[in-house]
Amino acid sequence: MSAAFDDPTVPPDAAVAAAELARLRAEADAAEAALVAARARAALAAAEAAAARAPSGSAASTAPAEPAAEAAATAAGPTAPLDAAEVDVIRQGYAFTGPALELGALLNGDPVPTVPVRIPLAMTNRHGLVAGATGTGKTRTLQVLVEQLAAHGVPVFAADIKGDLSGVAAPGEPSDKLLARTSAIGQEWAPRSFATEFLALGGRGTGTPVRATVSGFGPLLLSRVLGLNATQESSLGLVFHYADSNGLALVDLSDLRAVLTYLVSNDGKAELTELGGLSKATVGVILRELIVFADSGADVFFGEPEFDVRDLMRVAESGEGVISLLEVPGVADRPVLYSTFLMYLLAELFELLPEVGDVDKPELVFFFDEAHLLFRDASTDFVAAVVQTVRLIRSKGVGVFFVTQTPKDVPADILAQLGSRVQHALRAFTPDDAKALRASVGTYPRSGYDLERVLQELGTGEAIVTVMNERGAPTPVAWTRLRAPLASMAPAPAAAVDAVLSASELRPRYTEAIDRESAREILTARLNTAQAALDAAEAEAARRTAEQDAAKLRAKADAAYAKQLAAIRKQAAADEAKERREHERLLRSLTTNTRSRRRTPAEQILGSRAGQDLLTGVIRGIFGTGRR
Repeated sequence: MSAAFDDPTVPPDAAVAAAELARLRAEADAAEAALVAARARAALAAAEAAAARAPSGSAASTAPAEPAAEAAATAAGPTAPLDAAEVDVIRQGYAFTGPALELGALLNGDPVPTVPVRIPLAMTNRHGLVAGATGTGKTRTLQVLVEQLAAHGVPVFAADIKGDLSGVAAPGEPSDKLLARTSAIGQEWAPRSFATEFLALGGRGTGTPVRATVSGFGPLLLSRVLGLNATQESSLGLVFHYADSNGLALVDLSDLRAVLTYLVSNDGKAELTELGGLSKATVGVILRELIVFADSGADVFFGEPEFDVRDLMRVAESGEGVISLLEVPGVADRPVLYSTFLMYLLAELFELLPEVGDVDKPELVFFFDEAHLLFRDASTDFVAAVVQTVRLIRSKGVGVFFVTQTPKDVPADILAQLGSRVQHALRAFTPDDAKALRASVGTYPRSGYDLERVLQELGTGEAIVTVMNERGAPTPVAWTRLRAPLASMAPAPAAAVDAVLSASELRPRYTEAIDRESAREILTARLNTAQAALDAAEAEAARRTAEQDAAKLRAKADAAYAKQLAAIRKQAAADEAKERREHERLLRSLTTNTRSRRRTPAEQILGSRAGQDLLTGVIRGIFGTGRR
């Protein structure tokens, strides 16, 4: 091992990890040696006491004490960490007077069926944690809890991420290995199925569709899904406030896009002026995220009819609770949407359910599988909202169990609210893992176990358990071999799922999507009305302009006509004056000639009054100046 530290080619992190593993291995070896020595001393003391009580002449007195001690130590074995007194403490710690969920039996080297490990039914609304590395049996533990709760008349909701839990709808299949295990822990195993309701997010799957409206989902959860920063989240909250205040129902993503587009348009940007307005850049980011979100197929999760979370709290005619399983295909592609949608359901329960205080059994138990997805990269406000909901929803009669790989996946403020802990095996492959393991060990009550070692040695289907007893105090830590589920541990056959869906009371109510008038239609109608009014106003303005232009043209034409008429009349008057002057000139000329010479008979005639009248008539006839 020292060569690893001297070799410059070994990375520093690898050297630290090697040193940490060496230290842990040495501590484990030392602890095991100390445990064996302590058991050997105890066996030796027991053998010596037995020899002292035996008759002096018997063969037993002559037998050496050392072989007896060795035999006793071998019988005890290195895997029995607790003595009889410690076993009795655990027996008494889990001896509850009221109904309880049977988790399994104490494992002290071998199973101890006379020491059952249980959870008081009344304490399951104090929340819990099921943790452990992949492959350690978390899903089977989850199934055991679900079955036991349903059998006690408690409705259960759980997300069936891998499809394994669907087996609760079909009876289990016995096998020699299964019966040997159940017999060893005192479990009377008999196969059976449970009343089940299959659900699917937005109809993505075979179950009854579960949808939510965008308004119901809210800006905080939607911001979490879209990955918005604090500024964008605040702006989205302002949009929701505007929509709610103006009666604009946000049913699906198209409604939200319509409102966002409207509020930054010329028609709507003045709507939020008093509240600070919206930045076009921020709205642009939100719209782009919404488009990507919808293109990934998430738009089917939003719409109507909206799922009523009270339908999760049904009880079958037999009196058993109905197990509602949410099918979540492809959760790896949309982990944030999955976890946030479960948080939405929990928040809706908190909003709708009345206060019931402490009850004999929960109204509903909610299992949050893959809980680490809920808190990964979550904002401070979001985590605070989750903590607040978990803290207060207990008084509504709802218990929440988080299922994840390590306790560090869950924020400390939530861990402090959990009454029951079922910890499967943990792995410590890196210094960070080892540190997390020690931190986890430090949160358990004092016990006779070397938990830092035991948590790494737990077998599949084994767990370290501590719960809250009926007085609200933690029970002793118990190394437990867990019970086997009574229903199938494999996915339910397609025929069984189809039969459940055919008999579902919920499916007829939620299968068909509804497209009622919402924000998009209202804003479209409003914009159309505004556009029609604008078109009418423009038409009226055009008509008035045309009339004004026509009046101007008429006035101009009238003025031109009057001018032309005046010119004609002026010209006519001028022509008439000219003709008169010419006529008078001719008359004067004739008169002058007549006086200067002897007038001829013709002149005499013309010079007479009658002749002048005749001449005037002729001239007027020639020049056209006579009046008729």
